[in-house]
Amino acid sequence: MSEKTGKGGLLRSSAVVSVMTLLSRVLGMVRDMVVASYFGSGAAADAFFIAFKIPNFLRRLFAEGAFAQAFVPVLSEYRTKRTQLEVKLLVDRTAGMLGLILTGITALGVLGSPYLVMLFAPGFHGEPAKLELAGELLRITFPYLLLISLTAFTSGVLNTYGRFAVPGFTPVLLNVSMILSAVFMTPYFDQPIMALAWGVFIAGFAQLTFQLPFVARLGLLPRPRVKWGDEGVRRIMLLMVPALFGVSVSQINLLLDTVLASFLQTGSVSWLYYADRLSELPLGAFGIAIGTVILPSLARQHASEDPKAFSSTLNWALRMVLLVGVPAALALGILSEPLIASLFYYGAMSQEAVVQSARALEAYSLGVLAFMLIKVLAPGFFARQDLKTPVRVAVICMVANMVMNLILIWPLKHVGLALATSLSSMLNAGMLFWGLYKIGVFQIAPGWGLFLLRLFGGCAAMVAAIWWLNVPSDEWFGWGWQQRALQLGLLVVAGMVAFVAGLGLLGLRPRHLRH
Repeated sequence: MSEKTGKGGLLRSSAVVSVMTLLSRVLGMVRDMVVASYFGSGAAADAFFIAFKIPNFLRRLFAEGAFAQAFVPVLSEYRTKRTQLEVKLLVDRTAGMLGLILTGITALGVLGSPYLVMLFAPGFHGEPAKLELAGELLRITFPYLLLISLTAFTSGVLNTYGRFAVPGFTPVLLNVSMILSAVFMTPYFDQPIMALAWGVFIAGFAQLTFQLPFVARLGLLPRPRVKWGDEGVRRIMLLMVPALFGVSVSQINLLLDTVLASFLQTGSVSWLYYADRLSELPLGAFGIAIGTVILPSLARQHASEDPKAFSSTLNWALRMVLLVGVPAALALGILSEPLIASLFYYGAMSQEAVVQSARALEAYSLGVLAFMLIKVLAPGFFARQDLKTPVRVAVICMVANMVMNLILIWPLKHVGLALATSLSSMLNAGMLFWGLYKIGVFQIAPGWGLFLLRLFGGCAAMVAAIWWLNVPSDEWFGWGWQQRALQLGLLVVAGMVAFVAGLGLLGLRPRHLRH
């Protein structure tokens, strides 16, 4: 392994990414609190969330999903086996091809924004004012796809060379831009929600320009060139096509939720959005961090033909995800209403919206661990450039999700959509795990039984502490924000202390967490 991924190196790198991402997610919560306070869950908020979700969905699908999983293994292989000049040519030619394709997609997206809204939110067709507003907002937000995809490209270069902190910090700029836009720009628009759309647009430029100096320090600042038929670029593009399904199935499932939610009562899109944002906190703060850090290591281990190290890295990643994902899922489910009330029950946000969002969060919490596992299991396939298995799994899970959506939406409304997403993600994670185990790429290391026993004990202590200290939901609605924040802080700290104490009493030590 390199100096960045030696003993304890993956843990340190994961900690760096986690801290940076947690900062971004905390600011993301502040952003959503501001949005909820200014716009609540009405028609304008629904329109913006659709206009924001479309480029954001495509970003996760193409940039952070398919492109990152295709680009990093190829770049890692070039770094391991080829000269610096060949690496630089790959970076330049990839930038040229990616920029050309994205510019075309962006132009089509801006011109066809009303049709995209009808495609992604067909339920808006019966509300012309909401449909028109969403189309206007999308014209402004869609170019974010081009800018953030190029940012994901530079992030891939930095991650491959072990520079994890800068890409981890970059999403902070989106949240800062949207917060400042909502607070300071809304008075200047006839439709105040337009300020948020411009905040997204500005953030795209800020994120890309922030990373370029750090790429330049590596001697890899891209000079975009288009060369049709380049070997490395062709491999990346071929890997991207099936990777669109293999790594981003959870995002596709969330999009299907939005499409169906657009047919439900006004507010349903927003309720799912607020719940999804909270459910993604552990995923973003840790699950994505682990997946980001292990992908370059797995790719190098595969290129170096070191199956023992490959399996060891997966074992470590799974334990880390379980250590965070299980207590996080339990806490989100138990504290759904206190969390939503503490973060969003201000201004235009109603008590009914809090309750409905909390119900959706409870359903999403069932899938939190599965969401996180997918982020560390999928790299096990993509690092080996094995695409058939994840594609097959993705297709099965998307069909299952759609069937469960149609079954559960009738009795449970928007909560049924969230539950279907969680169940299909469980299926996805289970099939990916079995696929790695069946072909022998993942071997179960010694000590799993003791680890799971310790994890169970820590979670039991955490749940007991939360149940003991929590109060009925009605009291949360009667408090001011200071009292809610104080009580939530007490519950979070007490739960964490109880969890860590439970692990410690059962013998888990920091040295056990090293790779």
